[in-house]
Amino acid sequence: MRYLSILLLTLLCSCTGIPSGVTVIDGFDLSRYLGTWYEIARLDHSFERGLSDISAEYSLRDDGGVKVLNSGFDADKNQRKVAEGKAYFIDQPNIGRLKVSFFGPFYGAYNIIALDKTHYQYVMIAGPDRDYLWILARSPQLEPAIQQQLIAQAKTLGFATDQLIFDKHPQR
Repeated sequence: MRYLSILLLTLLCSCTGIPSGVTVIDGFDLSRYLGTWYEIARLDHSFERGLSDISAEYSLRDDGGVKVLNSGFDADKNQRKVAEGKAYFIDQPNIGRLKVSFFGPFYGAYNIIALDKTHYQYVMIAGPDRDYLWILARSPQLEPAIQQQLIAQAKTLGFATDQLIFDKHPQR
């Protein structure tokens, strides 16, 4: 039983880890980060598979955490899917490293590895390993030069950028 507990603890902790050789940003300001972000690109994973026009809305929770409201359009079902979660800082609030949960007590890593610290207009987020990567922006399209810069950074860090899925957003 003791070994099972140790294994479970190790697995849970690894879900909020940082990929080796990747660092999170410092000088993070949550108040500037709150609001709506649009997914520009991501690596494939089951919980967003088949969705487009994906966005995330971040707001403060009463307990000091962050409310996360993710949504995306499922064309097969012709409906918008919404998932509500919560996030908390793992380290200090000025370090871009959070844990996020959409399923009860289970948390995943939300590691901010690139951020437009001047205007908070784009961000790149990694999960606990190189299987999870997102590029988000404040608008549905990101300037191509910035997008290419972020993709090049991700490639240098060992992410499979040739497998990125680029989100489609309707004209607003």
